[in-house]
Amino acid sequence: MNRTFLERIAVCSWSLRPRTPADLAAQLKNSGISQVQLALDPLRESRSVIKETETLFQQNSIHIISGMFGTIGEDYSTLETIRATGGIAPDSTWSENLARIQANALIASELGLSLVTFHAGFLPEDPADPNFSTMLQRVTTVAEIFGARNIQVALETGQETAPALADFLRKLDCPNLGVNFDPANIILYDKGDPIESLRMLRPWLRQIHIKDAKRTTVPGTWGTEVIAGTGDVDWPKFFSVLHETQFAGNLVIEREAGEQRLADVCAARELLLKLNHTS
Repeated sequence: MNRTFLERIAVCSWSLRPRTPADLAAQLKNSGISQVQLALDPLRESRSVIKETETLFQQNSIHIISGMFGTIGEDYSTLETIRATGGIAPDSTWSENLARIQANALIASELGLSLVTFHAGFLPEDPADPNFSTMLQRVTTVAEIFGARNIQVALETGQETAPALADFLRKLDCPNLGVNFDPANIILYDKGDPIESLRMLRPWLRQIHIKDAKRTTVPGTWGTEVIAGTGDVDWPKFFSVLHETQFAGNLVIEREAGEQRLADVCAARELLLKLNHTS
């Protein structure tokens, strides 16, 4: 069944920084968005919340379109710290992360999810790097854990360039593994042009994050996340490429900076509706 454009718009639960499931449901209602990408870790840490969340979402006609999980010890202070601590790359946290991933896969299955996204962490660009084969094995393991429950997995774009990620995905060749494309991350990490990156990664597109950023003027430092439509992402061109690829997946608003999250999410929703009207 074909969905309307509005039915494809969702928001990341963590963007709204909800205090409780009821708070999340209320903020979603105020945003005019009834689809959500749900952070799974809080549910795993307090499984009693799962039933409460399901009940509230049913009562408010909220649909979970995908899940997300994080990893232990990530430090986003600088590009160097996240390179060292991000995702499933660190050896010191792999065993504990694996146990959490298995628990999250069970929760995703119980919720009936078909897609879960995560940051893999630094992917070496040189196949001769010993960490390259390690990351191939670990990402394959994650894909297999979710695949056993008929769940797709999507890697967040971020620390690597699109050519490096595409090469990594080709070598993995996991049928249930794709990409959650975040154009702002390409800018924040200063890893190329979001439009060209989108074109290169389109065979693996599973979901889009709607987030915007301005590129750093000091190489080696973070860019700056901004309200969608006020940064360096060329949204009309971005949606032109999505149209070319006939992408019909979800467009999930993510906002991880600022103190007016609900207002910023609403601004992103209006941007999407305008883009759909003018495209």
